[in-house]
This record gives sequence, C-alpha cells and structure tokens, in this order.
Amino acid sequence: MGHFRLLVVGNAVSAYGSYLNMVALNVFVYQVTGSALTAGLFMAVRLITSVLSGFVSGRLVSRYDRKRLMVCADLTQAAALVVLLLAPDGARVALLFALAVGTGACSTLSQVALRSSVPEIVGADLRTRANGLLVTGRSLAMIAGFASAGVVVAEFGYTTAFALDAATFAVSATVLFLLPIRTRADAGAGPADGTAADAAAGTGRWASFALLKAAPLLAVMVAVRAADGLGSSSHNVALPIYSSALDPSHPATFVSQFWATWAIGNIVAQQVCSRRTRKTGWSPGERAFAVGSCVMSAAFIVVFSGLPAVPAAVAALVAGMADGFTEIAYVSRLQAAPDHQRGRLFGLSASAENSGFGLGMIVSAALLESYSPLQVVGAFQGLAIVLCVALLVVLSRGRSLFPHEPPARESGGPAPGREVSAAEGGTS
Repeated sequence: MGHFRLLVVGNAVSAYGSYLNMVALNVFVYQVTGSALTAGLFMAVRLITSVLSGFVSGRLVSRYDRKRLMVCADLTQAAALVVLLLAPDGARVALLFALAVGTGACSTLSQVALRSSVPEIVGADLRTRANGLLVTGRSLAMIAGFASAGVVVAEFGYTTAFALDAATFAVSATVLFLLPIRTRADAGAGPADGTAADAAAGTGRWASFALLKAAPLLAVMVAVRAADGLGSSSHNVALPIYSSALDPSHPATFVSQFWATWAIGNIVAQQVCSRRTRKTGWSPGERAFAVGSCVMSAAFIVVFSGLPAVPAAVAALVAGMADGFTEIAYVSRLQAAPDHQRGRLFGLSASAENSGFGLGMIVSAALLESYSPLQVVGAFQGLAIVLCVALLVVLSRGRSLFPHEPPARESGGPAPGREVSAAEGGTS
C-alpha cells in the first residue's frame, strides 16, 4: 500500500487543481465574454464531453497501458492550461472551449483508468481500503480547492490560478510516472490485448451494454448511480438558493458549512470502512450499497427541511458519511469484475453518472423557478430512494430474477489471481 498512498497524494493534488479550476475557469469565462450564456455553454460543453468520453475511455483503458493513459491525461490538461496562459486575449475564447473539451475528456479518462487499476495495484483483497483512501484524498482536495479558489483569484489573479492548476497536473503526472506500479492483470489472468478483450466482452461500441446484459444486477446498480447523479445535481443547484433564503446578508455561510461537514462525513466513512476491512476482511456488497444510497438521499432531503443549524449539520454529516460509503461500495463492486471487462464497466458508469448529473442540473434549475428547494431536492432524491428500494427487492429475489448470478452476500472480494465474471460478485 506504500506506493498506492503516494498515488493517492498525487491524485489529491490534481483533484485540488480540478476543483480550483472549476471555480476559477467558470468565473473567468464570464469575465472574458461578459455573457452568462457563453459561461453556461462552456460548462455544458465540458459536461457533454465527460459523458461522451466515458464510452471511449472504457475502450482505451481496455486496450492500452493505464498508467501511460493517466500520465498523458494529466500532462494534456497541464499543457492546455499553459497554452491558455500564453495565448493572446483575442484567441482565448476559442481556446476556452477547446480546454473544456480537453479537460472533460481527460478527467473522465483518468478516473476510469484509475478505478480500473486499483485491484491490480493493491490486490483484490485491499481494494476497499484503497478506494477509501481515494475518497478521503478527493474530499480533502475538494475542501481545499473550493476554499482557496476565491482567495487565489482575488489576491493573485487568474494567471496564478491557472499556473497553479497546471502545476498540480504536472505533479500528479510525475508521481504516476515514477511509481513502479502494475495497472493491468497478468497475461494469464484473462484477455489482456484489445482484440481479446473485445472478443470476451462483446465487440465495438456495444460491448459495455453487452456486459450489463450479462449481469443485470450491475445494470441496476449503474441505474441507481445515475439517479444519484440526478439527486446530486438537485442539491448542488438548490444549495445557494436555500443558503441565501436562510441568511440573505451572508448567502455563502450555509453552503460553506454544508460542504465542510459533508467532507468530514466522507472522511469518517473511509476510516470506518478501512478499520473494519483491515480487521475482518469485510467489503460492502450490493445490499450495503442500496441501503447506504437510501440513507444518503434521505439525509440530503432532511438538510433542506428548514431544521436549526445543529440538526442540519448532523444531517449533512450523515449525508457525507453515506455518500462516502456508497462510493466505496459501488466502486469496489465494479472492481470485482475481471480486468479485461473492468475498463468498459467504469466507462459506462462514468457516462451514466455524468448524464444523470448534467440532466439534473438543467431540470432542477428550471424547476427551482417555480418550486422550493425542498420540493425539488425531495423529488430528485426521492427517485433515487425508489430505485434503491427496487434494488433491495431485486436482491431479495436474486435467484429467481437473475438465475445466472449468485445471491448477494458480504465478503472480502475475490482472492488475488482469481477471475470473477461480471455476473459474479466478490463483494456481492
């Protein structure tokens, strides 16, 4: 785990740059163009690229060396930011949209490659602990990125912010390049080349869907994850509105408190999962994922119910804990698939999650013109709860509904070197 901890640090550094970039770039686009429509189009292009690149990333990760892909993705983002810094003012608007495409595609590729590689880097039995470390690193990076973005831009300007962002990607790429890690299974563990992988998992663009057809339980989990994306978009859009209503003179107070408390909950979830996994070899399965998702969605609804500060903070803490737990459970479950199928699964999952989030941003923003934050968040998160309950029903009738899949159970995952088909679950 020593090398992986260094990888987590490098990933957290690049994640910090991404969150800093998310704030600084969006504001920069508006200031350069003076158009809210252009700023919205920039975010839309970035998100649409993330959705579409999920399918492409799955194929790339299945065919090529994942470590090189992650290094190239980080270096591409760093180079794009440097080009933006050096470009004359007249060329910056066009470059901004090129940057939106590049960052959207590269961030998705890097995420899919990293998630697919975890079992090969640390071993299948340690993947839950490893995923927890990644969740913690990204949570800390999110706090630091969002908290420092305003200060960096206000005190040092956009040039410094973009240079710092480029530096974080360069650091991540350097760490990845120097680490002696293996990101792909041995040749004898399953199809390693692109052609063999395609033959095993279906061919061409429909290979990912063929995998889900063969493992319908995973398809339900991906659908739940897409619904979680919808729910997540609703509270992201509703938070500034709700916070402004609570305290018009300090509209950012509740937003800051919420995200800080949520991130603490994420870290607590990682610690709890890590300790239990280390002591017992336990790994959360599908039932745990479904229950955790229900708790998470319910807690987000409670946050917007008008409670006093302390109960609202407790609800935010519970939401963060459940969010972190379900992230660990979901990623660990998909990682139970064999290496040559894993990339396509995570590519499809990334597209589903980003599609849900993007659609939710549009629809929830429109609904908030007529309905309260509680009503909108309740509707979106309620849909996620309904799907989670459906997943629990599916799990309770596992053998009759899915005769080709074993009943759900809790376990420590597949033994190292043992191949588990996409229709099986080392964590199920």
